[in-house]
Amino acid sequence: MRWVMLDTETTGLDPRQGHRLVEIGLVEIVARRRTRTWHHYLNPGRDSDPGALEKHGLTTDFLKDKPPFGGVVESLIEFLCNPPQSTPLNGLVIHNAAFDLGFLDHELSLLGRPALLAHLPEGVLVDSLKVARELFPGKRNSLDALCERYEIDHAHRTFHGALLDAELLGEVYLAMTRGQENLWIPEETSRDALQMSGYVASTSAHRLRVLQATEAEMEAHRSQLERIDQASGGRMLWRSEVP
Repeated sequence: MRWVMLDTETTGLDPRQGHRLVEIGLVEIVARRRTRTWHHYLNPGRDSDPGALEKHGLTTDFLKDKPPFGGVVESLIEFLCNPPQSTPLNGLVIHNAAFDLGFLDHELSLLGRPALLAHLPEGVLVDSLKVARELFPGKRNSLDALCERYEIDHAHRTFHGALLDAELLGEVYLAMTRGQENLWIPEETSRDALQMSGYVASTSAHRLRVLQATEAEMEAHRSQLERIDQASGGRMLWRSEVP
């Protein structure tokens, strides 16, 4: 399984108002291990809004000698579509995908190129924000909030950074979908060590208490099934399986 986590930083909130990308970070995960990263700062050709600058700290002076998006787009598509081992892309994971894709697609359109997903296999996009909202309805589901919920260290995130956030997203997404809180497992790590640290569930049996239904409960169950069977005109296929 090959997954790529993607994050961006921008000069503002809306590409329709002339805002541009200033940073893109990708983290590739194959078989639960981080295999490669792709990261570029970009010259947006304009200043960042004060709110965006406060968030990412990438000044116009710092970005002035960085390449424009057009200078890295081929490398970006190559990273996503043509990995060294020819492993197909199973998922492109983005937190609040509409925001990042809006900017990426805008940059591609300025170059006369199709939208990002047109370059990728159908159905690979995963919006981790939507996944989080399904798991935790009504709760805060920002990347910071999810790191806190899954006890993932993000104390070094004093500024938002595309590569750092893509790395944290990898940790969070695996925790959300697999129940495993640490993503980067060294290949040489032994199974015993993994079990001790909680990565691998113990295979020892757990004795469970089984409560048997009383005869009165069974009779009530049979009566309910009889009513369902009659209401369905005798089409309840599993009726004969019930004692």
